[in-house]
Amino acid sequence: MKRPQSRLTAQGQISVPAEVRRLLGLSPGSVLEWVAEGDQVLVHRVGKHTFLDLHRVLFPDAPEPRTLDELDEGIRRHVRGRHARR
Repeated sequence: MKRPQSRLTAQGQISVPAEVRRLLGLSPGSVLEWVAEGDQVLVHRVGKHTFLDLHRVLFPDAPEPRTLDELDEGIRRHVRGRHARR
């Protein structure tokens, strides 16, 4: 079986072969880490989770939808309370 290969462009860019992308579960925006060891370079994916995955864990319940007028009023109340003279 032939090993997947990439060619380096003049700008120093490479394409990750489809077989490797599937194997590592890579998608646009995935971060790869490069580790040089002697005359070899190891490349591996950094983290498996996206920002959206993290957000869903931290905030499992979706917020109640608000109208623009309700949001504006909430901001006004907050600013008034924060900057009220004491």
